[in-house]
Amino acid sequence: MYGQSESVAVTDGIKLVLFDMDNVLCDYDRAKRVACLAELAGTSSAFIHEAIWDSGFESLGDSGALDAADYLRGFGERIGYPLSLDEWVEARRRSMQANAAMLEIVRRLRKTVDVAILTNNTTLVADHIDALLPDLRPLFGSRIYASAQFNTAKPDPRCYRRCLSELNTMPQTVLFVDDLMANVAGAREAGLFAHRHTSMEAFRQALSEYGLLHG
Repeated sequence: MYGQSESVAVTDGIKLVLFDMDNVLCDYDRAKRVACLAELAGTSSAFIHEAIWDSGFESLGDSGALDAADYLRGFGERIGYPLSLDEWVEARRRSMQANAAMLEIVRRLRKTVDVAILTNNTTLVADHIDALLPDLRPLFGSRIYASAQFNTAKPDPRCYRRCLSELNTMPQTVLFVDDLMANVAGAREAGLFAHRHTSMEAFRQALSEYGLLHG
């Protein structure tokens, strides 16, 4: 985090706060999602986790290497169950709980700066965000982006740059917030200011130092 004098110097330059979604705007419990999928497929959670996450399959969806249709079909094939879109969405929905305190900060930030989301996910997440986490649309509107639409994923600097190109925003005017240090480092490499989210207290302090939150 910048020192007080340095942060004041950049205050007027921040025009957009770009948020990660999982474990920033919402609490994400992958174990709940995996358990739901295991019940549908009639198998164990360990099998599901190995088939989708440990195998690298989920990363193919996040990076856009698989389009939405191929991702969903491949997902079902890997878990041995013909998973429907509705079932995929429901399993994802059960794993997410909005972070009310964070969303209140977003409401306050919107009075002075733009806000947007960049999440490492398949386009299915962005396409079905109203079912997954309906609290987000009123705050972020159409500015909810999944990495897959940029054919790469965080922490690749190209992911941030392509997102900001879509937003028509310069990197040096953006503060990025993510819970993973690797993604924070990638954002900085792409020219953004960045904060690793570890607690609400630390986030409020960071925003205050950037001159983005008062009181």
